[in-house]
Parts: sequence; structure tokens; C-alpha cells
Amino acid sequence: MHIVLIEPQIPPNTGNIARLCAATGCELHLVEPLGFSTDDKHLKRAGLDYWHLLKVHYHKNFDEVLSLYANSSYHYLSTKAPNTYTDVTYGKDDMLVFGREDAGIPESILKANLSSCVRIPMIAEARSLNLSNSVSIVVYEALRQQSFAALKKTNDYLEKI
Repeated sequence: MHIVLIEPQIPPNTGNIARLCAATGCELHLVEPLGFSTDDKHLKRAGLDYWHLLKVHYHKNFDEVLSLYANSSYHYLSTKAPNTYTDVTYGKDDMLVFGREDAGIPESILKANLSSCVRIPMIAEARSLNLSNSVSIVVYEALRQQSFAALKKTNDYLEKI
């Protein structure tokens, strides 16, 4: 599975998502411009000692992602989406796309892909969830649907206890 962050702005969010990707075997795609340096101490601290487990890709823009992964299924996460994240059937190589913390996914991308947009339900008065929390919710739903096949090493460990 692939996690795509379009122009992330907050280093600890990206660091937490990097750690999630490392722990789940997801690949992380960072679409520029980034709101921080990848040398940022907060980014590194949030990922702790998991960086060696992470496969990260840097892209100049979102069109580059679309070009490189043209045959992939995309799911765009937005508070403005018509369907919920549990309405989707996820595949092991799907692209889960998240936008900037302060602006979300650009409106033009959402409008062009409305049938592939999904949201996490919340009360009407809430504006949004934290980006790293949102990524975690959707990643684990996608992995659950796949019977956690990507995490079988964990299951092997449990059998030894």
C-alpha cells in the first residue's frame, strides 16, 4: 500500500506517518513543496528508530505520482467526500492520498476524482481530524480488509509465545 501526502506542512505529523508506514510496510510518497526540511529534528524524532524500515519517495508534484503509478487505484481522503472510508474495497497496492493539514487535497483533484473520494465520519461541528490519526484509521481499515496479510511477521511472532 502507498500513502501519498500532498505538500505536508507539519514535521511531527509526517514523522508519525513515516513510523506508521515503517510498521505496516506501506510506502510513503511526499509531494513537494514540503513545509519543512526532511532533516527536521521533529520529523526524525517522531519516526524514532524506524527510518531503516521505511521506503520513502519524493515527488516534485502530484502529476508525477499519477504518471509513475498510472495503473494504481487511488483513494482521496477529504472531509468533503460523499462516501466513507469503510465503503471502499482496498487493494494491496492502492494509493491513499491525503492533503495539506491546513487545506486538504486541492479542490481540482477532488472534483476530477469525486467517485474515488472518501471521508472519515465525524460530527458536523468538527472541522477535521489530525492528519496522522486520519492516515492510521484508513491504513488499518485497508489492512484489516486484507486480513493483515502484510503483517504476517507479527502473527508469526505471536505463534512463538
